[in-house]
Amino acid sequence: MNGSRLWLISKAHSPSDTTYRSGLSALAEKMILIINTGSSSIKMALIDMPSEKLLAEGMAERLGEAGASVSWTVADTTQSFDISGAEHLAAMQQMLDSLFLKVNKQQITAVGHRVVHGGERFVAPVRLDHAAMAEIESLSHLAPLHNPSNLLGIRVLMEHLPAIPHVAVFDTAFHHAMPPHASLYAVPYHWYSEYGVRRYGFHGTSHHYVGQQAAGLLGREFDDCRLLTAHLGNGCSAAAIAGGVSVDTTMGMTPLEGLVMGTRSGDVDPGLHDFIARQRDDSLATITDALNRQSGLLGISGLSNDMRTLLEAADAGHERARLAVDLFCYRLAKSLASLAVALGHIDAIVFTGGIGEHAEAVRAKTVQQLAFLGAELDGLKNSLHGSQSHGFISADDANVSVLVVATDEEKMIARYVCDVLD
Repeated sequence: MNGSRLWLISKAHSPSDTTYRSGLSALAEKMILIINTGSSSIKMALIDMPSEKLLAEGMAERLGEAGASVSWTVADTTQSFDISGAEHLAAMQQMLDSLFLKVNKQQITAVGHRVVHGGERFVAPVRLDHAAMAEIESLSHLAPLHNPSNLLGIRVLMEHLPAIPHVAVFDTAFHHAMPPHASLYAVPYHWYSEYGVRRYGFHGTSHHYVGQQAAGLLGREFDDCRLLTAHLGNGCSAAAIAGGVSVDTTMGMTPLEGLVMGTRSGDVDPGLHDFIARQRDDSLATITDALNRQSGLLGISGLSNDMRTLLEAADAGHERARLAVDLFCYRLAKSLASLAVALGHIDAIVFTGGIGEHAEAVRAKTVQQLAFLGAELDGLKNSLHGSQSHGFISADDANVSVLVVATDEEKMIARYVCDVLD
């Protein structure tokens, strides 16, 4: 599928596109099961389309650990199960058994699977078959912590629901339209042509969803908006969106590049690997693991990767917690400012994700450093997390709107699935 197909998907999903919405309403209702299989967790959701009503939601966490557990919420009733030590297969079986006790599997129309890395091959959602799965597996070297888990989820769900369509939705696809000057590294060109070394970007489903929602709040067509979106959780990335697609983003070939994150370093000097290897006699794999799992907010603070913990500690006088928060906000502001170059002008800055939606201090510290772009917060709106201001937290006379939009990747994946089916 080519780039123009994704452009059509982007345009079709604009919240203000009433033609598309009325077209969906004319279609038969669909019950879409969404699965997101991570390296240590599994998330499922059952969504009615086109109403986009959440019918059921399940989560398996801390897989492989003593505290592993499964919870399901169906019709406002939550059940939890202790699956201590269980790995992915056992957890998935428990989740599906629990769901199918409450929901007739024959009513499920299709399954949408989140896949982290689509490389250059997958620039739009695709209906899964053996050939597509083989290609996804061939890309596992680009996301060794994620794609194998994603494939495991695909295979298990195909065994349980073999007669219905399965659709893969790729984190990288929304960023496929980045121009070469934004997507390529200044390294020997044959590294790209032979090995696929380039910037792919991630969190595309979230950036796409909150971009569409922001356009609706602004009362504008998604295609006509120029937005800076910041997805801030344990993993963090920012994107510049124009013409309905991402034209630049902070993550690169892997999710390690870019912003400071919970346990990931974000950008570092590439010479750091060689320096630490010589100082500590560590392997490249050990150093990369430290940059992924022992760095970021956790590494700087020495306390936690949880922003809530760090904000409380900083208020109580913990200097390294304060440093971690300040570093996080500075690097975020710096990255948003640099992404503005890709847009020319900015219609809105949008915060999402666990930190973006709930940490008012992070938003305040970040936007304060972007005053030169015309961004300014309203303190009261910011303290309300946008809940009583329809998402807007910017001052009424600010030149650039600032919004808080709750992300919903499962809902966005369901929209993608309907596109493929229709």
